[in-house]
Amino acid sequence: MREAVVVADVREPADVHGVHAAGGHSRWTCLARRTGLHGRWEAVEWAWLPPGGVSGEHRHTRTEELYFVLEGEGEITLDGRPHAVRPGTAVLTALGRRHGLRNTAQRPLSWLVIEVPAPPGPTTGQPDSRKDTAMHHAARTGHAVIADLRRAGPVDAATVLSGPLRTVRVTRLLPNDMAELAAESVEHTVYVTDGAGTAEVGATGVALGPGVSLTLPLGTKTRLRAGAEGLEYFHALLDVPREDHP
Repeated sequence: MREAVVVADVREPADVHGVHAAGGHSRWTCLARRTGLHGRWEAVEWAWLPPGGVSGEHRHTRTEELYFVLEGEGEITLDGRPHAVRPGTAVLTALGRRHGLRNTAQRPLSWLVIEVPAPPGPTTGQPDSRKDTAMHHAARTGHAVIADLRRAGPVDAATVLSGPLRTVRVTRLLPNDMAELAAESVEHTVYVTDGAGTAEVGATGVALGPGVSLTLPLGTKTRLRAGAEGLEYFHALLDVPREDHP
């Protein structure tokens, strides 16, 4: 039986206090989780901090993580070292690394979070030797990579992560252009960052605009169509091991 495409948005986030043991208020919502997906996702989430807000430093002992900054400016700390982030910045952090995020601007900071379990073993979190088109534009710090996806182009997450997360990119469709996504051996998650358009999911049309997310389980597909002003979206792919195919 064909699975359903997961459609979510950020219109009704939950209020969170003391995120990762830091004081203050933040907002959060889950866009997709492992239930209903075949890949080894933990979750796809949206998070928000007010000016001066902090997501406390913490170490990931079970999962690897990607942050993608949507709005605002901030400072991410990776194993004690601060790095500036802005819209379009992706931060890939391997298992065992410690990180935290602070809003350093006078407006809210929001970002996407993708968490995936890392396979156990002594090589977890070790970058491999594969190259991709973006790495010469990215900063590597220990077992982490910081890249501006709008400037650098696609990044292969396998250059630093050992789990199933693969290509992450920002895609811009020109007015009335189309893109087809098919979850044949991978699963997709898409988050609209700018513009407007529609997604065709079977016989249903889904309106697309900033804050709308689509996650495609194995065996599904969609056609994205940009509106008159074009459409921009963050796009991540996750490998699905053959033994996990239905």
